[in-house]
Amino acid sequence: MTDIQQSIREQVEGNPVILYMKGSPQFPQCGFSMRAAQALAGCGVEFAYVNVLEDEGIRQGIKDYGNWPTIPQLYVGGELLGGCDIIMEMYESGELKKAVQAATESAE
Repeated sequence: MTDIQQSIREQVEGNPVILYMKGSPQFPQCGFSMRAAQALAGCGVEFAYVNVLEDEGIRQGIKDYGNWPTIPQLYVGGELLGGCDIIMEMYESGELKKAVQAATESAE
């Protein structure tokens, strides 16, 4: 396992809810990342994020780590939930809030 993959694993396992995105929740750098961050914020839980634009190794590495080709990527409880479309579907159905609340509660 490369150092990048090890770093990603530590981030994913060390945070109950973590979003790999372009930019930050306050200053997203693409529409998909913005919608994903807004959906998470709408769930009312704290979440970590990684700005993939700050580190090319992470930007490529996260795609390999989860075998998912696009950014953003949301990990909850160490598992990849998916990208923007899946995040938005889960948010609209209420599933996202349940998943992130369960992950944050079990981490406490």
